[in-house]
Parts: sequence; structure tokens; C-alpha cells
Amino acid sequence: MKHLRYFEALAQRQHFGRAAEDCAISQPAMSVQIKELEELIGAPLVERSARKVHLTGLGELFAERARAILRSVDELEDLGRASAGPLAGRLRIGIIPTIAPYLLPDIIKALGTHYPELDLRPRETVTQRLIEDLSEARLDVAIVALPISEPFLREVALFDEEFILVRPAEDASKPVPSAEMLKTMRLLLLEEGHCFRDQALSFCNMGPSVQGELMEGSSLSTLVQMVGAGIGVTLIPEMAVPVETRSSPVSVAQLSPVPPKRTIGMVWRRTNPLSDQLTRIADIVREVGLAKQAS
Repeated sequence: MKHLRYFEALAQRQHFGRAAEDCAISQPAMSVQIKELEELIGAPLVERSARKVHLTGLGELFAERARAILRSVDELEDLGRASAGPLAGRLRIGIIPTIAPYLLPDIIKALGTHYPELDLRPRETVTQRLIEDLSEARLDVAIVALPISEPFLREVALFDEEFILVRPAEDASKPVPSAEMLKTMRLLLLEEGHCFRDQALSFCNMGPSVQGELMEGSSLSTLVQMVGAGIGVTLIPEMAVPVETRSSPVSVAQLSPVPPKRTIGMVWRRTNPLSDQLTRIADIVREVGLAKQAS
């Protein structure tokens, strides 16, 4: 099993150094473990180069079988945990970047209070990567914007939140632009890959490949700073407003007549034996989110 876990990390990262970091071992130790596995199999699994690792044809097939085996082993472990009483041990929780900075600290604190024996392993990345990690059992649960609409996942809605318009401070007294007007303005959005970008474009009735005055940033913080510098306007989720606008010369406004919203939810594999416990965790995360909105 140890060899399989190391090989799965290498197959995912395709780099000995990064795979070794993921497994908390040294790069030479990782190389030795993979060499031992190849000797056990009797054939090479990887092609080694100075910069990157490539799987051989056998390595590709082996990686698929190894992932399936590891997924089944993890589910056996979860089955034991599900019958052992209060949830304890490792819980790998994913969360998208437009939620993590504003909600994750409170979630960790709340779960620590309810489940003191829980070892939380958070991972922040975009939705597509989280879904892939859930599919390969590298994550137990993820907090994302719904819907995901993957048949293998169970979705639980937690709460809704509005999109808020952020514009330069000197625009505070101006009428709030409509969705149609936003299409004519210099709109700052997150770069491709972020679901919040797609949701904002949908509100403005703009396609995902729109060009022109659209500008991109790597984080909500960057977008708000750009607005403060007078470069344009942006939309951010309600929970981000207190954090991102406190040190920038910007103004905020609620869009009307029907403010755009997103639904925050939790997703996990339908086959996960911890489903009942994850439902209770979803209730706790919901309470955290609603408390954040009320504060």
C-alpha cells in the first residue's frame, strides 16, 4: 500500500520533488520507493528526465488500477470510522478560493469545537480540481458553489449569498448600473477556471469567451485593489466585502432589481460511508455561513 500511495502521488504530480513533498518524504526516498515498486512489478512504470516524469504505457494502466485500489481502501477505513462513534481522524476538505479566506477559519474553529479528535486537512483550489480530487478519493468533501451536477456526487445546499458591485469611491453617489450597463463598462473578473467568473458573466449576459473591456485578476483582493486604482468595476461575493474593501478607496452597492446570487453547498461521493457524519458537518458549516452573513 505504501508503494501504491507513493506511485499515485508521482502519477498525479509527474515530478519526484513535488510528489515527495505531498507524501512528506525526501525526494531520494521517493525515488527509491518507485524503483522498488518497479522491481516488484518487473517492468518500468516511469520515464525519468531532469524536469518531468512521464508514465510508461504500463505505468498509465497501473496508475488507474492503483487509484481504484486506494479509493477502495480509503472507503474501508471510512466504513470503520463511521461505526466507531463521533467523527475522528483525517478529514480532507476542499474549498474554492472565493470562499476559503472568508469562511474557512470559522469552519475550522467550529468543527474543532464539535469534533475535537478531527484532523482537518484543507485544500484550496478551483472547482474543477476539487471535483477531480473527489473523484479520485483524494478529498472527502468539498465546499463549492452549486450546482455541480455530477452523478457520483451528493450535493447539499447550505446558504445563498448575493454578488455585490464594487466601484471607485467617487462613484458612490452615481446610480447603480444595470446588468446591461455593466456590459459597456470596464469589468474586472477572476481569470478563467474560477466558477465565480462564470456566474458573474452569466448575470451580465456575457459569454465565457468575451473580449473587449473585460480584464482579469488572480484573486478577489487583486480585483478590488484594481478598482481602488480607478481601473474599472467588479463583482464580489457578499462574504468577501468586509475583508477586501476595508483598505481600498472603493464603494459598494447592491445590484437591482433582482440581485444576482450564488448557492454555497457541500458535495461528497455518494459511496462515502461517512455520508451521515458529513451531513452533520454540513449543518455546522451552514450555521457558520449564516452567522457570518448576520454579523
